[in-house]
Amino acid sequence: MTASVAAFGLLGSLVTACGSSESAGTTLRLVAPEYGDGPATSSKAYWDKLTAAFTAAHPGKKVEVTLYPWADVDREVTRMVEEDDAPDVALMGAYSDFAAEGRLYSADELLTIRSEANFLRPLAAAGSVDNTLYGLPFVASSRLLFYNEELFDKAGAEPPKTWSDLKEAAEALKKKGVPYPYALPLGPEEAHAEALIWELSNGGGYTDINGQYTIASEQNTQTFRWIKENLVVPGLTGPVPPARLNRQDAFDAFLRGDVGMLNGYPSLLHEARAKGMRVGTLSMPVSDTLEDGKTPPAAGVADWMMAFKRDGNRELVGSFLDFVYQDKNLSEFAGRYHLLPSTVTAAEAAQGAQADPDTEQFLDALHSAQLYPVNEPSWLQVSNTIKRNIGKAVAPSADPKTVLEDIAQQAREATRQE
Repeated sequence: MTASVAAFGLLGSLVTACGSSESAGTTLRLVAPEYGDGPATSSKAYWDKLTAAFTAAHPGKKVEVTLYPWADVDREVTRMVEEDDAPDVALMGAYSDFAAEGRLYSADELLTIRSEANFLRPLAAAGSVDNTLYGLPFVASSRLLFYNEELFDKAGAEPPKTWSDLKEAAEALKKKGVPYPYALPLGPEEAHAEALIWELSNGGGYTDINGQYTIASEQNTQTFRWIKENLVVPGLTGPVPPARLNRQDAFDAFLRGDVGMLNGYPSLLHEARAKGMRVGTLSMPVSDTLEDGKTPPAAGVADWMMAFKRDGNRELVGSFLDFVYQDKNLSEFAGRYHLLPSTVTAAEAAQGAQADPDTEQFLDALHSAQLYPVNEPSWLQVSNTIKRNIGKAVAPSADPKTVLEDIAQQAREATRQE
């Protein structure tokens, strides 16, 4: 799962504007993940409305939409491709392996110049391979540090700006009996996100400026050693070992009032404030050794549209994607799930409307965010390795450098297999 909220496991095929796929020029097949967490919030309602409007504006055209749970969508699209039955358009968490195989249209083959130029710059960069845009960012999120203001007030803690401040606040929260002074979800659900947030706050990250993996860099090693020695060993990360704490469990604990601090995204803030919680947000605190005045980027996440090459489908696919990326259509989806739109004009509209004042701080962070190296074809395999293993780096008995070097070795092997 990427920028989305938790998916629920419905689904077979949900078809809108029904029709068979007898003609690539008249029927478009879209595969997408389910963003809702139950029937009332299912994505089906959005796609029903959008495809009905599209087909009304394009007589004789049809759209078939199939929704899968987030846990299944990548695998299902891969299966379709392997069976030579790729959809026309897919929305999922990775695209670069299909781009490397030459299966995808580039954006300039599909979109108007205006539409192609409208994507937010960090997202367009992450969606590009060799300066060619293949992964079209759909919705996104950035990450900020959340803190429970009521717990902070009771503990007499101050919002942290540095790692030392964060440790001091966590110690004060622990003394007041807060179960998770700082929730550190390095379990396999989304450990690669939490790890990236911490790496960036010390000037590190997954790759260098040339796109080469730097997982076991000295900066990253220092980061995980600090986390282990200053948060995990003193018991400031709660009763569940970080390697077993998944993001959703951490979010649930936060909504129960059991967490002092954790990294989150817009939909969590919306849920917390809907419950009446007083929640503060700020940029991730930085390492005390980071160069003075240097502001690391926030971590960003996006979900990707991609268009598969099929004889005769290019014109229909281009028309559909231009329609999807109209501000009103993109903004409606982003607003429905409290995520961020991926285009300049839709983002400006979201900020100008002030319908959700919480959105602006996340949009500001997204403008300069650093995303996963999704344009690296090996990333899907590497990210899975990180998710399964990075939590071991902060175990009390572990040597962080050894754990990171093992992950880095597996990343090198994945890269050689491309």
